Amino acid sequence: MNKYVIVALLVLIISGLVLALPPQAKEKDKGPLEKITFIHYKKSNAKPPWAGGGNDSAATCYGFLAKGAKWKATENFLINPTNSQGISSSLIVNSTNAGIEAWDSESLFNIFGNPSIDSLASYNNGSLDEKNTLSFGTISDSGAIAVTNVWGYFSGPPKTRELVEWDMLLDQTDFQWGNADADPAKMDLQNIITHELGHSAGLGDLYTSGCAEETMYGYSTEGETKKRTLESGDIAGLAELYN
Repeated sequence: MNKYVIVALLVLIISGLVLALPPQAKEKDKGPLEKITFIHYKKSNAKPPWAGGGNDSAATCYGFLAKGAKWKATENFLINPTNSQGISSSLIVNSTNAGIEAWDSESLFNIFGNPSIDSLASYNNGSLDEKNTLSFGTISDSGAIAVTNVWGYFSGPPKTRELVEWDMLLDQTDFQWGNADADPAKMDLQNIITHELGHSAGLGDLYTSGCAEETMYGYSTEGETKKRTLESGDIAGLAELYN
């Protein structure tokens, strides 16, 4: 065999080995897999910034779970519509789809995949199980409307950070749910789900009064619907992560 051909083959083989190394190197650069829990309270119960409520400023009106921590692959998720209040599956699914559209329509990346109905899907007591889920249940923390856990790699070089799973739980014990347009005494499903999906996408809570109109503002109450649509800070934060 011609020595030049042999050299060329060796170069190709070595190149292939080099190309195979970066994923392993990136794994080593990643920090530990961690969970961040967001508890969404009514206004009187919400946590201020100094108590872990958020790190936003009126100048930006957005914050991240960790800089660069985002989804690098689109994943589908499960909706368990089972609830004790007789809320229809169609309202739950439609409210969720509207929340997904609010975020995905402002991103070049398809953050959320397709939802499937699964009556066995659960919050799993806040444990990692490789399933993204939305379900109803009881939250022991007084005044908590919803809880969303997000797992990911939040430390290490920003380019290695990523999100890997989320679970959302809506409290059906202390709050009545529905469509606030029809009944303003109820907690609006689309309003709260859209906010919680913002955490699932990688955004943190906001607690600065100058950011009160943003979807990611950390206070909510019955009859509120303004979180159904994104505001400038929500869109800017999403763009910094994904666009």
